[in-house]
Amino acid sequence: MRKAFLAMVLAASSAVEGQSADLGKVSANTPVDWTGPFVGSHFAYASGHSNFSLVGPGMPPSSGAIDLTNPIDAFKGTGSYALGLGGGYNYMLPSRMVVGLEADISFPNTVSGIATTTGVQGSQTLTQTVLTSGTLRARVGYAPGSWLFYATGGLAWSYDEAQLGPVDAPEDTTKTTRLGTVWGVGAELALSNNWSARFEYLSTNFGGKEIGFGGTAQRLSSDLAVQTARLGVNYRFGKEGQRGLQDGLTPFETDRFALHGQTTYLQQYAAPFRSPYIGTNSLIPNQTRQTWDVTLYAGFRPWSGGEVWINPEIDQGFGLSSTVGVAGFPSGEAYKVGAAVPYARIPRAFFRQTFDLGGETKKIDADINQFAGSQTSDRLILTLGKFAVTDVFDTNKYAHDPRKDFMNWSVVDTGTFDYAADAWGFTYGAAVEWYKGDWTFRGGIFDLSRVPNSTELDPSFSQFQWVGEIEHRHEIWGKKGKVAVTAFLSRGRMGRLDEAVTLARATGMPADVALVRRYQSRAGIGVNLEQEITADLGVFARAGLADGSKEAYEFSDIDSTFAAGLSLTGSSWNRPNDTFGLAGVVNGISSARQAYLDAGGLGILVGDGRLPNAGLEKIIETYYSLPIWSWRATLNYQLVTNPAYNRDRGPASIFGIRMRTQF
Repeated sequence: MRKAFLAMVLAASSAVEGQSADLGKVSANTPVDWTGPFVGSHFAYASGHSNFSLVGPGMPPSSGAIDLTNPIDAFKGTGSYALGLGGGYNYMLPSRMVVGLEADISFPNTVSGIATTTGVQGSQTLTQTVLTSGTLRARVGYAPGSWLFYATGGLAWSYDEAQLGPVDAPEDTTKTTRLGTVWGVGAELALSNNWSARFEYLSTNFGGKEIGFGGTAQRLSSDLAVQTARLGVNYRFGKEGQRGLQDGLTPFETDRFALHGQTTYLQQYAAPFRSPYIGTNSLIPNQTRQTWDVTLYAGFRPWSGGEVWINPEIDQGFGLSSTVGVAGFPSGEAYKVGAAVPYARIPRAFFRQTFDLGGETKKIDADINQFAGSQTSDRLILTLGKFAVTDVFDTNKYAHDPRKDFMNWSVVDTGTFDYAADAWGFTYGAAVEWYKGDWTFRGGIFDLSRVPNSTELDPSFSQFQWVGEIEHRHEIWGKKGKVAVTAFLSRGRMGRLDEAVTLARATGMPADVALVRRYQSRAGIGVNLEQEITADLGVFARAGLADGSKEAYEFSDIDSTFAAGLSLTGSSWNRPNDTFGLAGVVNGISSARQAYLDAGGLGILVGDGRLPNAGLEKIIETYYSLPIWSWRATLNYQLVTNPAYNRDRGPASIFGIRMRTQF
């Protein structure tokens, strides 16, 4: 823990010194007024420990200790790290003493541990997990120049989960809230008039807590102590607090460092529809679900053309029916893994190098995961690390970002593009882009999941995917457009659908493609078009085909697709910042996939238990987006005919609302 804290302190010190020097507004000797409200975010690494005792009828008392510290696993994305949000108020005295009050909340990834104990029926496992934690603290410090050194202390709380049960058996689960104390020390450095960086050490201690397990009548008494090293950033509103709330936060940008952020809330409702039967992967009528996320985009430019970006993120919520029921799923903000309690992830951590090769020099504005600067029309770009395949391939100006434009999976991406990804849509890999005149040639190799559609990427990289793309940019009557052809080839352990059906008929069981998996290939190809019609109107289209004899590996159960739509800004009705979008998509499956689903098989997103009357899945989506202060609100409607290719169910009307802001 001490080594981790020291590493974070050294990294923070190096970063903030470089930022201050580049910014030129705040130096180490510049006096800073710390008075005023602030909000912030932090990344933390935690080390936890719990002593417990367990008693119950008919069993001897048992006791022990649980270590809640977990190393970071890059391929599972797990570890004892957390992301958090906070805010407070500081007041600086004439002597440059600073007093303040702040509150924060942290969302861990995996602060959890397991112990084996003896129960009535033999060995059993006890698992303790910190789901959420927070503090309410005072701080007192001294502010020489642009630094603030402080001590802090106050109240702490945590929301925990305990699970108990026989080994490899369903567990009895209970949740509880703990109260305790926290103390720590830290340092904060002003980077600009608004932004500051901080690092701190916190020690939280909770007294004993007794809880009961209803299923086993056992009672657990345990304490909890957590040591945390934090690296964070704060945005100080100062005297412009009200303006900051209306206009949003100003991003932090220098020649070498950048910090952006966003948060998106999306709520969808599936209205009642005809549903004579329901299977495991069916869309459920008359239900509502929501998702929420917060993302920070931290960038470092080590040299000309080089960029390092990391995107820590907080995720929460579920897609409709836990993200199943429609092959063209209605929310691109819904992952295949949902959670009621927010949790931390690091979806992107990558390096990008741009080599200028000549031609016209163009200015590049700063944006999310992009530094301001310039680049030549002819260039070579190398991207290496963890990111989404669709960050580079199958992009479209009018339909590609479910946080900004359309929401449906098969509208924002080509439905047949079964791109390599974990259950959140990200993977490790490398991509090369060569821009030459009006042409761009792209190629990449990416890691597949260890098991199709799973949360863990293959650590051996023995299951992988090749992706290639050719793009041509053009002008028609002075209006810009492009056409791109994208192809993929996946190599991994996957099953043939007809073999799964044959086995099901022999055993009398529902078809299960997992039983016939072996190392083989699946390929697909797609075409992506975008075309500007006027300054306010653009159109797009996508079409694709994929191998329908095998299971879809990562994305969705779509073997053929065609989508088209338009995007229109509101200048003609005196609302130039508004956007209206309209799109339609038709998704299809092969006869082999139809037979598999009719035999009770389950796909990634679809599977009603049977499919006697199959048909094309047809979707119409429309949205209207408008600004509200620093936020952007979007109203969305989707009509899904034959959801999951089933003519016996639907049509389903899905209503959505999205709120988003970014800086």
